[in-house]
Amino acid sequence: MDERDGTAVSVVDDDESLRRSLGNLLRSVGFGVQTFASAEEFLRSAQRGNTRCLVLDLRLTGMSGLDLLRYLAVADSHLPVVILTGHGDDELRRRSLRAGAVAFLDKPFRSEALLDAVRAALR
Repeated sequence: MDERDGTAVSVVDDDESLRRSLGNLLRSVGFGVQTFASAEEFLRSAQRGNTRCLVLDLRLTGMSGLDLLRYLAVADSHLPVVILTGHGDDELRRRSLRAGAVAFLDKPFRSEALLDAVRAALR
């Protein structure tokens, strides 16, 4: 898949500077990007239906990333999710992957690792 097709990637992270950086990185290779400060904001968004891949922080204010991941699984969503966390461990990784995440990246991560994970999720 060529990123230049404008594929919509949604980023959910409550850290404004990271959200902005992730959006800039993904846009720099041609992805269409939507950003959200919370899981609830993402779920309320009319743009949610345009999302082809979700980049999701686990620790969020309000509904956690893991809770959002579980919600999407129960809703039978086939949306690929790439998890980002600065507080991961093996158990959290297992729980996230079991709940349907396609990738789990520890912060800080290399830009290329995130881009590779998003590209793989979209295949």
